[in-house]
Amino acid sequence: MAEKILMIALSPTMEAGVIARWNKKVGDKISTGDLLCEVETDKAAMDYESQGDGTLLKILVPDGARVKVGEPIAIMGGDGEDFSGLLNSLTKKSSSVSEKKSVADNEDITRLPIKEKPSAANEKLPGGLKASPLARETARKLGMDLSSIEGSGPGGRIVKEDVERSAAAVNAKETTETGTATFTVKTFTTKKLSEKRRVTAQRMSQSMAGIPHYYLSVPVCMDSVINTRNSLNKKRGKKISLNAFLIKFAAEALRRNPQINASWQEESIKLFSNIDIGLAVALSDGLITPIVRNCEAKGILQIDDELKALIEKAKSDRLTPEEYSGATFTISNLGAWGVRSFTAIINPPASAILAVGEIFKEPVVDENEKIAVVSRMMFTLSSDHRVIDGAAAAAFAADLRGIIENPAEALF
Repeated sequence: MAEKILMIALSPTMEAGVIARWNKKVGDKISTGDLLCEVETDKAAMDYESQGDGTLLKILVPDGARVKVGEPIAIMGGDGEDFSGLLNSLTKKSSSVSEKKSVADNEDITRLPIKEKPSAANEKLPGGLKASPLARETARKLGMDLSSIEGSGPGGRIVKEDVERSAAAVNAKETTETGTATFTVKTFTTKKLSEKRRVTAQRMSQSMAGIPHYYLSVPVCMDSVINTRNSLNKKRGKKISLNAFLIKFAAEALRRNPQINASWQEESIKLFSNIDIGLAVALSDGLITPIVRNCEAKGILQIDDELKALIEKAKSDRLTPEEYSGATFTISNLGAWGVRSFTAIINPPASAILAVGEIFKEPVVDENEKIAVVSRMMFTLSSDHRVIDGAAAAAFAADLRGIIENPAEALF
């Protein structure tokens, strides 16, 4: 019997997905577990595996189209089966939803006056020229004479594109002859949103609007970390990521300050027993946060190995939901771009995120009142004031600073 194949949630946070590519075509036999299609979710490209057996009778959502979880994407059934009844029911349901939405959006439409479309006569200019209102306004702004423009619309009507095309031609000619331009026609391109960027934008907006953020910053001396890292790099023969150090240091500070490793639950506050730290990674189509789990129980070398593997998977859109969902704390590092300091938006369900800037040289007065040049880094903690009081955030920052300036105790 023919049945519809629905879009399912391929990650815990998925609300919609984009069909990146169908791996089966109409008429193909399908078995349970077969790869039907690849879906671009809010975080990664995921495989959609068949949950039944049959023949793919019709594809309802083509490559590149976005569809919400729970909506049909295809029809499957017996080979050669008549599925017109099911298809008609889906079409009627879609039409019914559209009609209801149209009525809801235009509930009082019958009571609204109908604005008559301007007649062609109203668009006529001296000399029998015809031009749309938008074309006339564009010509006015650009200083163009409509009588010198040839219209491409019906009956020789001048439209906006005609004015812009003529302006560009005049501009190019004047630039060639005089080396200067009297005006410039502004152009732009649009870029389609990836599902990752769409959902990231939605969630960051919700976070900023719904969570009472506050921020505190501390400068930290990085000389000890730099020396320790250089020593380990020389011993291992390969570089250990600075982010791996930061993750381990943050984990130790969270262990000492468990109230930071928490989440707001409306009627309660959840205190996490494990420390799962995410690192914000910028990709061409948006942000993703691979997570190193149970950082409190791992040494710097193990964290480094796991982090590098996760970042490689992130770059190829192959992270699983378990590898990017549910961080209890997040670190965002923009130091590689020369950023000195910044504030970051909290990544729920966590209640705090640490923004890290570049390492820079700075003269300071030491305890002997002598000037010394040290390597420093600015750390800015964004906290959810519903969960973390200012004193608690300050205590965490102080512990983090102490650990970084004396790193040996937190390395292994």
